[in-house]
Amino acid sequence: MKAWQFTGTNNPLELNEVPEPKAGPGQVVVEVKAAGVCHSDVTALDDPGWMPLFPVLPRTMGHENAGVVVEVGEGMDHWKVGDRVGLAPVMSDGDALGYGQWDGGFGPKLLATDDNLVKLPDEVSFELAAMATDAGLTAYHAIMAVGGAKAGMKVGVIGLGGLGYIGARVAVLSGAEVYGAEINPETQKLADEIGLAGVASSIDEFKDKGLDLIVDYAGFGTTTSAALETLAEFGTLVQVGMGRLESTINTYPLIINQLSIKGSKSGTKEDLEALYELMKSGKLNPPMNIITQAEIPEAIDKLRAGGVIGRFIAKY
Repeated sequence: MKAWQFTGTNNPLELNEVPEPKAGPGQVVVEVKAAGVCHSDVTALDDPGWMPLFPVLPRTMGHENAGVVVEVGEGMDHWKVGDRVGLAPVMSDGDALGYGQWDGGFGPKLLATDDNLVKLPDEVSFELAAMATDAGLTAYHAIMAVGGAKAGMKVGVIGLGGLGYIGARVAVLSGAEVYGAEINPETQKLADEIGLAGVASSIDEFKDKGLDLIVDYAGFGTTTSAALETLAEFGTLVQVGMGRLESTINTYPLIINQLSIKGSKSGTKEDLEALYELMKSGKLNPPMNIITQAEIPEAIDKLRAGGVIGRFIAKY
């Protein structure tokens, strides 16, 4: 089978012939039906700081996946051929699909374990399910599990792309009053669809709103510093986005307002199950751009250039 593989920083993805995976003990083979393309794929390709995550090269990328079980290994009899599944990307040892020792979904089949596998309701499409595994899982975990968004809170969301749209929408559905920051004017038009109380190009335009929680899904340094300038006393910043791996911040508001900064990475299978229930209800329908496997590098180039609305999802 052919798979798009990472070979090193600043190298384009290579479409290589690779062997089809075979299920070992504790493993299943999943035939990928949909794979999401994430902005972190761009950063991994462009930023040498990500190289420690790729101890073995080449590696098939793609950490947002959904599909069907086609082979069951020893000890995995609780899964059966034909099961529809979404794949939580992170393994129990901290590795992840598309990184480390595990190939991802930029190829037609991949290996998965009980660390990954989540039953996919029939009502949820593979495309939506794939988006949920990272854009959804990461967004949900950051704003709900780490940030504790709930009814009555005032919440800021920076970046309304794949992750931010979902995070903001989930917070709205939880009953929070949500404000969004987004530099793309076209994406700003999604404010009513999400249910935002306000939208602006920078979160610091909502300094007067008394935001209890801000989740930065962009992470471009300036967004992080703007969040700290905006939070109300005892407020919390949850940092998710990795657009830049460094930020210069003003420590004055951090100290004077007794703020908290938390990091959030991916999420749990329980988060993914909760997301699938929301998606099953029809109340969470983020925008998607459906592409083919062949178009994955082109999608990465478009993400690199910026201005994309919705998640790119490769449909097999």
